[in-house]
Order: sequence, then C-alpha cells, then structure tokens
Amino acid sequence: MKILMLFSLISVMLFCCTGNKDLKDNENGDIIMFIDKATIDNTITELIKKFGAEQKFRIERGVLQTAALWKEEDGTTELFKEFCYNNFLADTSSLEKVFIRLSENLETIWGHFNKITLDLNKPLHLTTSEKFSIDEIFGAYSPGAHLSEDFYKNKIAFIITLNFPHYSLEEKTEWGKSWTRKDWAYARMGDVFTSRVPSELLQDVSQAVTNADLYISEYNILMGKLVDNKGKKLFPDDLKLISHWGLRDELKSQYADTIAGLERQQMIYEVMKRIINQEIPQCVINNSEYNWNPIQNKVTKNGKTIDFKPEDDTRYKHVLNNFLAVKAIDPYSPNYPTYISRKFEEEFEIPQSDVEKLFIDFVSSPQVKEVAALIQKRIGRKLQPFDIWYDGFKARSSISESELTNMTSKKYPNPVALKNDLTNILLKLGFNSEKAKMISSRVEVDPSRGAGHAWGAQMKSENAHLRTRIADKGMDYKGYNIATHEFGHNVEQTITLNDVDYYMLNGVPNTAFTEAWAFVFQKRDLELLGLKEDNPDKKTMMVLDNFWSTYEIMGVSLVDMNLWKWLYQNPEADAKQIKEATIRIAKEIWNKYYANVFGIKDQPILAIYSHMIDYPLYLSAYPIGHLIEFQIEQYIESKNLGEEMQRMCRQGRIIPQFWMKGAVGFELSVEPTLKATQEAINKMNVKM
Repeated sequence: MKILMLFSLISVMLFCCTGNKDLKDNENGDIIMFIDKATIDNTITELIKKFGAEQKFRIERGVLQTAALWKEEDGTTELFKEFCYNNFLADTSSLEKVFIRLSENLETIWGHFNKITLDLNKPLHLTTSEKFSIDEIFGAYSPGAHLSEDFYKNKIAFIITLNFPHYSLEEKTEWGKSWTRKDWAYARMGDVFTSRVPSELLQDVSQAVTNADLYISEYNILMGKLVDNKGKKLFPDDLKLISHWGLRDELKSQYADTIAGLERQQMIYEVMKRIINQEIPQCVINNSEYNWNPIQNKVTKNGKTIDFKPEDDTRYKHVLNNFLAVKAIDPYSPNYPTYISRKFEEEFEIPQSDVEKLFIDFVSSPQVKEVAALIQKRIGRKLQPFDIWYDGFKARSSISESELTNMTSKKYPNPVALKNDLTNILLKLGFNSEKAKMISSRVEVDPSRGAGHAWGAQMKSENAHLRTRIADKGMDYKGYNIATHEFGHNVEQTITLNDVDYYMLNGVPNTAFTEAWAFVFQKRDLELLGLKEDNPDKKTMMVLDNFWSTYEIMGVSLVDMNLWKWLYQNPEADAKQIKEATIRIAKEIWNKYYANVFGIKDQPILAIYSHMIDYPLYLSAYPIGHLIEFQIEQYIESKNLGEEMQRMCRQGRIIPQFWMKGAVGFELSVEPTLKATQEAINKMNVKM
C-alpha cells in the first residue's frame, strides 16, 4: 500500500510540476502532458505482461518518469510506447552491464567537460597567464550546457529515466537503510536526469556566475593607501587584501598585536561597512592611485581631496543577475521548483527548513553569551561587532603574523615548493607513504589571482588543482592558511574519486562535507609548520574556537537564506532594492541573535561575505561543515587521521545522515558541539 501511495504522490508531482513546454491547461485547470494517461497505463500494462509482476515497481516509476519528460519533438505516443517496450532492462545482469557502461561514459564526458572549463578559466584564475577581455567570454562558456539537451534528443537520457528510478530525499532516507552499495549507485544514476533545462538557460547561469566570480576575484583593497582622520597610515604600503577573505583574515591576525591591533581592526570594519552599503569609492577598488579615509569616506590624491563616484550597487547587481539566471530554470525542474529547493533538498539533501532550525537552535543557545563573556575577559574590553571573528582561541594567536609569514615565505617561495611538500604534509597527517605519494601526485599547485580555491578532477585520468595565492616574496601566512584548507578539499576529492567503489558514488554527500575536511586540515596548519602546541588547554581552546567560528558563520548563512526567500517574494526587485533588503535582513539577524551578546544593535557586518555574490546559497555549507568537522574531530581523537579519512571518504556520495552514521556513529547534530562547549566553558571559568 505504501508503494502505491508513493506512486500517487509521484504521479501528482510529475504531472503537475514538469515545466514541460508541451503541457497545456484544459478548461478544468488540470495539466495535460504530451504523453496521455491512457498511453502511460497501456505501456505499463504491456511491460508488466512482458517482464512479470516482480518488475512492477521499476516499470511504473520508469514509465512515469520518462513520460513526464517526453516532448512532442521526441516522437509520437506510439514511438514512446515502442521506446519503453524495447529499452526497459528487466534482466539484472544486462542492467548492471549497461550501468557500468553509462558510468564509464559519463566519467569520460563529465571529466573532459571539467578539464575544458578548467583550462578556459586559466587566464581568469591564474597569475601565469595574461588576461584579455576575450578570456572572460571563454571563461563564461559552459561546455556541458547542451549535454542534457543532446541526451534527450538521442534518447540516452530516456534510457536512464526508464531503467534507473529517481528517489525523493524522503525515500532515500527510509529505503536507503537497507540498500546495498550497488543500490545507492543505481539511485545516483537515477538522479542524473530529473529535469529538462534548455541549454541557453544553463549557459546564462554559467555567464552570471562567472561574471560575479570575476568581479569578486579582482576586488582588492590597497591597505597601504588607507588613512585615518589624522592622515596616518596603519598598514604596510604593499599590503593588498581581497574582500572579504583577506580583510577578515587581516582583522583576525590583529588580535596578536596589543598596541595597534584594535585601531587596525576598527579601520577594516569601516572598509567592510562601506563595501556592504556600496558607499566605497569606485576609484579605490584594486587601485593604488588614491588615499582613502574609510571612516569619513574621503579620497585624496597628491594631498588634495577629490570628488568620487561610489560603486553604484555593482555588488548587488551580481546578486540580481544570479537570481534571474537560476530562477529561469524553475519551470523546468519538476521535483525542485525553486533554486532554494534545488540547493538544499537536491544538492545538500537536507531541507532548508531543517538547516535553518539547526542554525537557529545553535545561535540561540545559552553557550553563546558564556563564550562571549570569556572573550571579553581575554581581550580586556567590551566586544565590538568585528569580534565575531575573534581568533584568540587558536594557538597562533600568540604568534605575530609577521613571524608566521617569515616562516611560510621561506618554506614556500613559489608553487613548486608547495607541490614538492604535499607528500610530506600528508605523512605528517598520518597517511602511509604509498597513499601520500599517490594523492600528492594527483594534485597540481597553481598560483591564484584570487584568495585561492580547490578544483577537483571529474575523471581518474586527471588531477585535482590547488589554486593558492603566492606573492613575489613567497607565500604569506594568510595564503598558507587558505592553502591548507584548500588542500583538504583536494585530498577529499582525490580519495572519493579514485577509491570509491562506484563512479556514480564519487564525492561526498554535499559540499559541507568537503568543507569539514578542509577545516580539519586548516586547523593543523601550525602543526604542519613544525610548531608544537604544548598548552594543556589545547583541546578546550579548539572546542571554543570551533563554537565561535560556527556561531559567526551561521549568522552569515541565515542572512543568505533569508535574502533568497526575499528574492523569491520580490522577483521584480532591482539592485538597489536588493541592497536595501540585504542590509535590512543582515541587521535583523544581528539584532535577533547577536545584539544582546555584543551590546550593540543594527550592525550589517553579516552581509560582507563574498560568497553571497558569486556562490549563491553556498554559505550554509560552512556552518554545516563546522558541525561535521567537530563530530569527526571527536571521533578521530587518538586515532590515525589519514586512515580514518580514507575509511570515511570511501563511503562516497550517500545521503548526509547515513554518511555521518557510517563515519562517526551518530547523525549530524548541534548537540555534540554545544555539550563540549559547555564543558570547555566550565573548565575556563574555573581557571579564570
């Protein structure tokens, strides 16, 4: 009975939400597909007669899925019946052989498309290539934009929809408990073709995202050109910081400077607010010709104050462009009719409402005020809004950034030096020699224009890429810290591509899991430099650091999610209205979950993250990643990190809660972090 009820629900979903341009409304308001119900029923009946009642589930679902996506241009109703009759694979051996062939061919196609995109973006992403305007066009080109369209035309997509059922998240959660690895791999094959999006719309998304990413990658502030109200410069002349990463990390580093650190932090915060409000002078972005006082928002050149033009809401125009591009796909996505649902239910495989509740439970927890009180005692002053980035629980907080940069610049003067050290890094993390050499041989190191990122391979014959920022004087500490984070991504990407048993299961459940591994690596950056931490409170401090970092990024993610809800409620909004909404939402989230902790209201700081501009709705991956990281760290304590990472990653791309159970024995939850944080608070209060 349950299966029949599920089929009824799926039928409604497929018939009512296909977005197929061949659907028409009749006079009763019902939706009619090109393939009529009688044809579907007759096709199902004939296939059951041919293959037996034991195939009823696969036949019913396969025919329904295929009919929902079949257009008039694909053939007549008779051709539809003939296609289903000739292409349904009832024999398990034949099904497995076709699955293997499909997997091999998809790896070839996706892998080469990934390689093309990687190569076309070299001038945009790397410092090794001169950049021309035409490179922006090439970088925005999506080689895979026509793949779905082509595979519907040649019927490969329909062979997959007919033979490999697509399961909802609820079904995967319930039925997946008893699935074999092959069952999971088949289910992932069923996830490949669930919508029919025109190629031009996919290309539009690629264009919008590329433009936004290019805007962000070139958004640098020349810190040596900042002056205070007395005309005093607070930063080195050659310091150039990308927003928001570089600004944030510089602010973090200033906790170690008890003399000038606070003044510098306050200036950075003024810069951030000018960016958020789009009051920043256009002429000071990535430009060393002018001095800028961000406090008074005045620009000078050769000692004279000059008029300037503010940035003109460019930041929010990119948000608008991304929104319009992904929203255009909504009518073509039968199972996930908004970008929000596609991001959370399809990609993250955690409903957005569940994620939001998880975050609110965390940021509303009583531990927040207690940790804030500890921080206030440690810094000896009242908290200011930028203390959401308090970095004093880390071991490096007692070491000046200049000392750390001196070490990293000597150790890594160029990308080759970092590449040559990857094996050694993995050995220090517990990987055996053979595995360390294998992984490091499959990771290339490239000099990045931006803050740095990791780019995984999509086929086993290609390598992952670690993009990192290395200046002429060598890698500074900020670059090194980000590089260890990105290398964590690369290691996960390499293991889950090469060591997972089925290609269709390669990867991790969602991006939050790869972020968790990146955090695990990043946390060990000083250890990898050979700096030993003998502090008996090390574990306690790590717990508090994780908690505060999670608290900060959850607020940012809540802003991101609520902005996207607002965008869907106000689809006609322009860039100015989006700016106003973003700032209003950021202040609302601040006032609700941060103001009573910091003692100040109406702060917009949670809206500074660049991910909101060039990676729509990606931000939730970070706080989820922190929660995952914490549970992983608890589990691997006193265990071999390298061995445990390999074991956990070999699970591949099953759904999140199953992965967590297999990895650490428990589902994803805020409770382990909150419980450990309370214990850490109690220990610190005794000492203080």
